[in-house]
Amino acid sequence: MAEELTPAESELAADAAGTEGEERPIKQRKNGLYPGVSDELAENMSSGWADTELHGLEPIPQADRTAARRAALSARFPGERLVIPAGNLKTRSNDTEYSFRAATEYVYLTGDQTEDGVLVLEPHGEGHTATIHLLPRSNRENGEFWLSGQGELWVGRRHSLAEAEQLLGLPAEDVRELTGKLTEATGPVRVVRGHDAAIEAALTDKVTAERDEELRVFLSEARAVKDDFEIGELQKACDSTARGFEDIVKVLDKAEATSERYIEGTFFLRARVEGNDIGYGSICAAGPHATTLHWVRNDGPVRSGDLLLLDAGVETHTLYTADITRTLPISGRYTELQRKIYDAVYEAQEAGIAAVKPGAKYRDFHDAAQRVLTEKLVEWGLVEGPVERVIELGLQRRWTLHGTGHMLGMDVHDCAAARTEAYVDGTLEPGMCLTVEPGLYFQADDLTVPEEYRGIGVRIEDDILVTEDGNRNLSSALPRQADEVEAWMASLKQGE
Repeated sequence: MAEELTPAESELAADAAGTEGEERPIKQRKNGLYPGVSDELAENMSSGWADTELHGLEPIPQADRTAARRAALSARFPGERLVIPAGNLKTRSNDTEYSFRAATEYVYLTGDQTEDGVLVLEPHGEGHTATIHLLPRSNRENGEFWLSGQGELWVGRRHSLAEAEQLLGLPAEDVRELTGKLTEATGPVRVVRGHDAAIEAALTDKVTAERDEELRVFLSEARAVKDDFEIGELQKACDSTARGFEDIVKVLDKAEATSERYIEGTFFLRARVEGNDIGYGSICAAGPHATTLHWVRNDGPVRSGDLLLLDAGVETHTLYTADITRTLPISGRYTELQRKIYDAVYEAQEAGIAAVKPGAKYRDFHDAAQRVLTEKLVEWGLVEGPVERVIELGLQRRWTLHGTGHMLGMDVHDCAAARTEAYVDGTLEPGMCLTVEPGLYFQADDLTVPEEYRGIGVRIEDDILVTEDGNRNLSSALPRQADEVEAWMASLKQGE
């Protein structure tokens, strides 16, 4: 990685090369190899560059949808200034940053994914005027483009404000002027917190936590019902994820020779080739690691005879993610006990999926799946019945552990800030998308179950769309029934 001037040592535009009529020294990296920039080099670098402005750009595919979402937001908060930031780069170590992922609320309302962006809805008449505030192209005249650590020579070209307007269908302004405007602003303001400290500081005397939370809750609930574009993106995510699972089955022998990391890396390749990234940390849990719900260390052995619990999802270029789990026999065939436990989870998932339909209570699919698992646990003698008593006391949770699903969308746990009465106590509607993912987990140190159960974890998870007449399994490309899983794995091995 090339050694650059850090943002702290080489500030943007004005600090890098001085403002008009004022020369400022260029701040160098403490241990940089160049002591400074000569006037001749600065002049040389400021000229001789071709005009690369793009013209006649088509709006992004979801531009009409983002406009409708902004209109709904405007109607909900009339007369109030609304500020929705994308967020900033976060330091990983010293002068390196984590890959940037824009705030969900910002992307939902704009379709833009660039760091430091801010959407502002200014009250106007009976509605609002929406403006997106972005970093413009790097300045070549003052040297920003090659002296700043975030200049385009270092990190690549970004769209000009005029290009952004064409793509997003929004007027665009320079975000570097926004904090001053917000500081001087009057009237009621709401901001989505937790993404941009500078924006929040500019509004510190104008906002309240309660009012800002109302904005966040509204935007969370607004995402519950997906439009056709969103459903298409979720289907893309599921299809890519299915291909990623196929990739893994084909290289299980290599994973056995190395570790769970080989599985993680294999899926990541598919996610990066076909999408933006993984939607969350992949869970590649072999053997007893499958009993740890969020096993993302992925540094354990992969052994024939054990199960592999694979929970992973591709995030599309528009930031919609799949969330799918399969529990696979590493050898290609389940043992008798593994199949018994797997079949119980499959039966529970079937009951849960059947309960997903418009007009049903959100909790219905969870209750249906939990009942099946509880019946199995009582039948196997692992907990004393009757079933109703076990469910009432929640005793099955020692082995079922988690809820049976959650909303899915731009966040893997989408709509998380929604009011309880609108989410888990709410009613399913067409266009909602949720996971159905029952599981049974027998910890390696659980002395309340027979020894042969210990260290076995099984989860099956699919992404289910509520339709007008029932539901559709967006992840149906991946087999679920035990015999079908074994046949699928065998066919992939033969086709290598």
